[in-house]
Amino acid sequence: MNGNRVGEPVADEVFRIAFTASNVYFIGEPGGPWIVVDSGLPGHFEAIKAVAEERFGRDARPEAIVLTHAHIDQYGSALALAAYWDVPIYAHRFELPYLTGRASLPPPDPTVGGVFAFVTRFLPPSETDLGRFVQALPEDHSIPGVLGLSWVHTPGHTPGHISLFREADRTLIAGDAILTVDLDDMRALLTKEQRLSRPPSPATYDWLSVRKSLQVLAALKPFVIASGHGIPMRGPNLAAALQDFANDFLPPLHGRYVADPAVMDEDGIVFLPPPVADALPIVAAGAGIAMGIAAAVFFTWRKRELGGRKRD
Repeated sequence: MNGNRVGEPVADEVFRIAFTASNVYFIGEPGGPWIVVDSGLPGHFEAIKAVAEERFGRDARPEAIVLTHAHIDQYGSALALAAYWDVPIYAHRFELPYLTGRASLPPPDPTVGGVFAFVTRFLPPSETDLGRFVQALPEDHSIPGVLGLSWVHTPGHTPGHISLFREADRTLIAGDAILTVDLDDMRALLTKEQRLSRPPSPATYDWLSVRKSLQVLAALKPFVIASGHGIPMRGPNLAAALQDFANDFLPPLHGRYVADPAVMDEDGIVFLPPPVADALPIVAAGAGIAMGIAAAVFFTWRKRELGGRKRD
């Protein structure tokens, strides 16, 4: 099994599977219609299927899989699950180019700072084609198969990012529009500290849109926030905390997409700002050269010392 998984109820008819890298949600009750929201990384198929069978029954299948956006920790196991259950995968139409292999999202920015940005230096680019299973969400903002749930366009992290909201109990499935853990802070990651935090910084391409999307989410006044990363937060003070976070929101201090956003349309990338010089490879290369020189000097000295001892 790839990554840890822990199942827990989040709200009425909302159930979370917590993997190491991201969260997957089931919405619906046993015996009734249900959906899967996001699918974790590749390799989570068996774990998600097992939890689904425990919760809904061995022969039960969801109405659909809904993707909040087109990053690998959301779509990773979607194709395997959709093929197994023979169900559609829904995403915003602006995400379809990146889910059908027609285009790639902008490259992540490792210079933006933080733990996750450092890790992205070593991650390979990812592309997918979900084929016949993927289709655009209905324009009326409904979620097929589940009543009382609607999708909200929350761009910024990606152009077609969506969040899901249930007004009856003010439950927000936020995707990566807002997180409940700070991916830039190693201590917060290790302790799993609950904290309203900005989207994953190196893979966010339009910070002005992020700010606007946060205001949209704050206007919903959620009682529960369940995001793509982190432990869900809830309570009567959460809406005010989100409004404060949205009002005081600041993007990273520097980075490729901070001053100039990437521009994308329904076909893919229209404009990319130039990359920012990344000092780490230069520093790493310099350190490697220095270590190589030091090793050469040491072995030369050691060889001479041993040779001198033999002559003595």
